[in-house]
Amino acid sequence: MSSFIHLHNHTHYSLLDGAAELRKLLIRAGELKYPALAITDHGNMFGVLDFYLEAKKLGIKPIIGMEAYIAPGSRFEKKSGGSGVKQNSFHLILLAKNRTGYDNLMKLSSLAYTEGFYYRPRIDKEILREYSEGLICATACMKGEIFYKINYMEKSEGIKAIEEYLDIFGEDFYIELQNHNIPEEQGYENLYKVARDMNIPVIATNDVHYLEKEHHTSHDVLLCIQSGKTVSDQNRMRYNTEELYLKSPDEMYTAFPGKADALERTLEIAEKCNMEIETGNILLPRFPLPKEFSKMELDDFLEVEARKGLQNLYPKVSKEIEDRLNHELQIIRKTGYAGYFLIVKDFIDFAKKNDIPVGLGRGSVAGSLVAYATGITRVDPLRYDLLFERFLNPDRVSMPDIDIDFCYERREEVIDYVRKKYGEKNVAQIITFGTMASKGVIRDVARALGIEYAKADAIAKLIPVIQGKPMPLEEALQTVPELKEMDTNGDEQFKKLMKHARVLEGLARHASIHAAGIIIAPDVITNYVPLYQTEEKGQKVVATQFSMTGCETIGLLKMDFLGLRTLTVLHHTVEMLREKGVELDLDELPLDDQPTYEIFCEGNTVGIFQFESAGMQEYLRKLQPNRIEDLIAMNALYRPGPIDNIDPYIARKSGQEKIEYIHPKMEPILRETYGIIVYQEQVMRIASELAGFSLAKADILRKAISKKKLEEMEKLKIEFIAGCQTNNIDEDTAKALYELILRFASYGFNKSHSAAYALLAYQTAYLKRHYPAEFMAATMASEMNDSARISVLIEECRKMNISILPPNINISSDIFKVTSQHQISFALAAIKNVGRAAIRSIIKARTTNGPFKNIFHMMQHVDLRSVNKKILEALVQAGALDELEGSRAQNFAAIELAISFAQKYQSSAQNKSQITMFEVMAEASDGENDDRNYMTYPELPDVPEWLIQETLQREKELLGFYISGHPLDRYAREINLFSTLDWNVQDTYSPQKEVQTGAILTQVKKHLDRKGNIMAFITMEDKTHSFEGVVFSSVYEKYSMYLNKGELIFAKGKVSEAEEKTFRMLCDEIIPLAEVRNRLSNGLQLIVDPHNFKEEKLSELLHLIQHFPGNIPLYFEMRPNGNGSGLVMRSKKFQVILSDEFLDKLQDIMGKKNIHIKI
Repeated sequence: MSSFIHLHNHTHYSLLDGAAELRKLLIRAGELKYPALAITDHGNMFGVLDFYLEAKKLGIKPIIGMEAYIAPGSRFEKKSGGSGVKQNSFHLILLAKNRTGYDNLMKLSSLAYTEGFYYRPRIDKEILREYSEGLICATACMKGEIFYKINYMEKSEGIKAIEEYLDIFGEDFYIELQNHNIPEEQGYENLYKVARDMNIPVIATNDVHYLEKEHHTSHDVLLCIQSGKTVSDQNRMRYNTEELYLKSPDEMYTAFPGKADALERTLEIAEKCNMEIETGNILLPRFPLPKEFSKMELDDFLEVEARKGLQNLYPKVSKEIEDRLNHELQIIRKTGYAGYFLIVKDFIDFAKKNDIPVGLGRGSVAGSLVAYATGITRVDPLRYDLLFERFLNPDRVSMPDIDIDFCYERREEVIDYVRKKYGEKNVAQIITFGTMASKGVIRDVARALGIEYAKADAIAKLIPVIQGKPMPLEEALQTVPELKEMDTNGDEQFKKLMKHARVLEGLARHASIHAAGIIIAPDVITNYVPLYQTEEKGQKVVATQFSMTGCETIGLLKMDFLGLRTLTVLHHTVEMLREKGVELDLDELPLDDQPTYEIFCEGNTVGIFQFESAGMQEYLRKLQPNRIEDLIAMNALYRPGPIDNIDPYIARKSGQEKIEYIHPKMEPILRETYGIIVYQEQVMRIASELAGFSLAKADILRKAISKKKLEEMEKLKIEFIAGCQTNNIDEDTAKALYELILRFASYGFNKSHSAAYALLAYQTAYLKRHYPAEFMAATMASEMNDSARISVLIEECRKMNISILPPNINISSDIFKVTSQHQISFALAAIKNVGRAAIRSIIKARTTNGPFKNIFHMMQHVDLRSVNKKILEALVQAGALDELEGSRAQNFAAIELAISFAQKYQSSAQNKSQITMFEVMAEASDGENDDRNYMTYPELPDVPEWLIQETLQREKELLGFYISGHPLDRYAREINLFSTLDWNVQDTYSPQKEVQTGAILTQVKKHLDRKGNIMAFITMEDKTHSFEGVVFSSVYEKYSMYLNKGELIFAKGKVSEAEEKTFRMLCDEIIPLAEVRNRLSNGLQLIVDPHNFKEEKLSELLHLIQHFPGNIPLYFEMRPNGNGSGLVMRSKKFQVILSDEFLDKLQDIMGKKNIHIKI
């Protein structure tokens, strides 16, 4: 048995300070044979639940604590110092002896954030005294109050503070000693003497921040990441010790010679600390029943509501429907979740009453008839053969999820309703932690080491992303050839980078708020979890300190209130149609509308929920879906894993592949998906129908397979085979069935979720097909803050023959608006720097005074507090004033004059006695306008118009994309002829595939490679996409003269990375777009019909050829009567240059179809 216990330990939840990953810390403690271990993170309890559960698993006694920050005075004083000290907080160790102490620790930690936060979450002695029961207190490190006051103030101040802590904690107060070989720690001897004189027990601790001694350099790097400094910075914060690791008992005794009692006393504290955290409870808030039903049980009230809803949904309630409802209600009664359903139904009813769009359903709850009947979902589970047991069954251990989608603009209103209904103190959002995953940790460590960003970025980008997550570093170093080579033969810089990245990978980097999660507790939430407070968008947000998983583990009700942009798009589209007198109920759309399915068949799914990616579009064209079941299946199949089943699905649907079943009983289960297991529900059905499993047991089988619980799988396999044999299925067939399930179950998707989202996709496609302008306007309105997305949508509008009118100060609204069947006016709010207040002022002014004539007329009538110089500059450069008098250059030059004119005009309107209207106009126009009978305005400055390149560039800076034109437009011929990069299929490209395309260079980052040669990382942009390129030194040397920001280039190279949202190429050749036609063309071939080619035309052709000499070979193909193919002859006398002028004139003579550029 160990004669010492570590009581002062920081895990990685001491964010960017602790370098000890929680589980690894416990494993290391086990290796050192420690029977107990404490967690004392800085000012928080983020990790205590995970620590507790993991310690229990490993057979180590968990001691729950916190290194609190205590204010020198009141926690409400938000200033440095106080009470004669310089610090704004001291450190203090608090450990929970029992459940009361744990509850008080949660209260203290919560109040530190919600009341005492000043740089750090702080408590004070007032609340420490109030919540001290059940806590052990130790004086912490050199930043503790006692150490500071004994060593740096009058000793009496230190003794006074000790007496105060003794008064609060009595025999549970300890003086803490530390020894990390830091000179200042000599002050601990003074503490030791005071403790001996006052007969106060002393303990020795190590301020643990990392696992192994050699990790001290990695910890130093972590501190640099925290402070934004580099390791070479001599003035940065550092710990100046190598001793902050989890030492063995022997090492601790060596560190504290003659103080064995202080080390042994840590065992005394460990024995004092005995507490349990309960898990697996159901902690639902009490749902308040309406007065007329107040004496009814929640189960009975839910049944009343469900039966009432059922009558509205089904013209006739059949026995099948009745039995299904009774079955579900019985399970809900048994599991105690009636209140859960009623809580969800209540806030969904609130949303509907307040015209807040709500989703059709999300996740497995769509399989519940009770949820359908009560309006929680709008997907008929019987129509789509969805299973309730996939959502809830008596054997389910954890609370099921009912996650709800709301309009992303109004989601907060629903959350506010829930807060008010159940109490502000009972509701909180949920914390989430960003971790240093492999890609991120490389960039972070490189920054701290002073490694150039471009180099680190290039290394990070070599790490593959698997199912949305970066591959772990060690795995990438073993499997990615380039990284493997660097790891074996790389320079010292790379090795140092990897050394620290390996230690720091996976550590928590920062805390933030979960995008959707809300906790609703039965009473004050700090009775169950500690709270965290932060600021988002200027608002204070309170969240749990435990993650979503932690909250669920202790039994709290977690709800996901998700903001779904698609619901907002649908709602705004329907509103626009209503304004035109078209009433549309999306839930009543016919599901057999073939024009809607054509959207999917053509792959024209830009803007279509969940069906938009290039890969999905390609599969849709092959599949030719013509029923809702096809969309449900594609939504389930287009995911990592099951994606391999799409081709067989398509082949079987089209009759190219035979559909076979291992056993006839499988046909009714798999007929819908052509014999392929697509859904988890199908796995459950097979286990039920063929092996006789209950659906609850079938769900257990599904979970066991998907989570790879081998022992449980083996047991269930025996039962499955036996069950099949009972149903007259022979053993070999039963085994084959089980193997089939095994192969598909791990990839099978939840049909309930897929059905709900496929229906939502159908609704978006219906609107796009039948009301295209309204749908696209609503879609763009929802994406106004994403200029790259708007660019894609504008391109889609052009393909749909919908014109996007440029921003127009006299027409445009705040959002995108339909002005006619095929026209959408650009949103003023989509222009950078133009706020809503300015737009309201502009619209009010033009509504009151009529269309603006010029910039002076406009400024004369707007609110100058809202429409300032910055906003006016943005409007002019974005082209919003193009309809007014003058050019963009003139209006831009006139901005200050216009503001001055407007200020004087508005001032005179308010105070006419001081200045006449004529005087304003005369002064503003330098006295040149003498006509007193009508309003006159200053002359616009006489300045030259901007060049087209400057106009477009300014436009892009304000809009994020080009709208009145594009720099690549003049090279459309080149790009169409020579580009091989196809964005429709780029995510299917394999590495090293050769590609070439035209683009604008938007960024060039140069840096030195290992040999000291210049290379570059470039960012390119075509009309719809931005992508990256790597230019190694050998290529850079040849083409560096073209690598300038804004250059129009043509890049040739090989694919380095091709994913749905990421494309990078290794460039082999870069040439100006202007030279592409003449550099890459292999010849110009003209098709001539010798029988019909008249002499005057030949003369005209020869004349043209002679006037445009160049180095492109000229070929003539003789096709009698213009049919088939004919003899091709190369001209020995003539070669040409492929200029625009030459090709335009050539087309006039030959016709477009008779001209071919050979590539």
